[in-house]
Amino acid sequence: MSASGQAADEALLRLVREDLRGFAGYASARTHDLRGEVWLNANENPWANPADAGGGSRRYPEPQPPALREALARLYSCRQEQLLVGRGSDEAIDLLVRALCVPGRDAVLVTPPVFGMYAVSARLQDAPLLEVPLVDGEAGFEVDLEAVAQAAERSAAKLVFLCSPSNPTGGSVPLAGIAALAARLAGRALVVVDEAYGEFSDQPSATTLMDAHPNVAVLRTLSKAHALAAARIGVLVAAPALVRVLRACQAPYPVPTPCAELAVAALSDEALARTTARVAQLRGERARLQHALATLPGVRRVYPSDGNYLLVRFADAKTAFERLLAAGVVVRDQRAAPQLADALRITVGTPEQNDRVLAALDAKEAAA
Repeated sequence: MSASGQAADEALLRLVREDLRGFAGYASARTHDLRGEVWLNANENPWANPADAGGGSRRYPEPQPPALREALARLYSCRQEQLLVGRGSDEAIDLLVRALCVPGRDAVLVTPPVFGMYAVSARLQDAPLLEVPLVDGEAGFEVDLEAVAQAAERSAAKLVFLCSPSNPTGGSVPLAGIAALAARLAGRALVVVDEAYGEFSDQPSATTLMDAHPNVAVLRTLSKAHALAAARIGVLVAAPALVRVLRACQAPYPVPTPCAELAVAALSDEALARTTARVAQLRGERARLQHALATLPGVRRVYPSDGNYLLVRFADAKTAFERLLAAGVVVRDQRAAPQLADALRITVGTPEQNDRVLAALDAKEAAA
């Protein structure tokens, strides 16, 4: 490693809790690369469960399945040593907060209204929570990056979470702004960009910033565009030195073998081509639904979105929510979220499902 690379690693590792910088974690039976024909080192059952036709589930899985890591590295254009695979993005969020934040001292910064797991993980770790609200303007909700930087500097935040595209508001954070924030907070904080909905956006991934800004980390998932929500495959792309620390803090066997095998199959060339086509179709439906919703009486505003959902303000959000439920359509009620007392979040569905949404909200059809 070059001197500059070593210095970057040392600066990044100073963000880790002092008591975890040399933490080795639990050494499981799969930690060491051992070879043999009779495996008697993990107290596994020698016979398969009667319901397990393939017999593979009697063995503990690889902690970080090699075939899956290889496929994910190709998908996200990064090196395998930059990847941490876990149980959805939620696990990576929790690991970051636990590994970097000393309880009661090191703060976590979020930009509400936003995905709630950042705040939940901070609460569980007793990490002070800093909130810099999104700004609702003509172009939609936007992050005030100057206010974020000032709040992070003033309160010694260790983690800054930027959701891009943001859930539930739909806006993306410009890469140039993320880069400037990371440069300003270098040596002070890790800037974590949550790109759970990145496939639905035209903006390049923030992983492209990581060579120049080692204190940028990116969250990705197979739950959304790849339609594998039940498999719970989440990914953190980060500097290898940080990935090693988080692996030591992670549970021994985070990725079940059936989930890993399904994910590898889903990342084949054929499956990826179909996923790409479906993402394109969803983006087209997003535009159609956005336009159609905006013409309905009782709809105050439909926000532009880079995700697979639309945030919609209503004159009477309660009635709109009830109409949709009566039509068998379940959407996300956002009325308890800050700045969203009149809003619902509607996931973009199939053309038929979207037509059903529009019919349920059309006052003329409801009256008929």
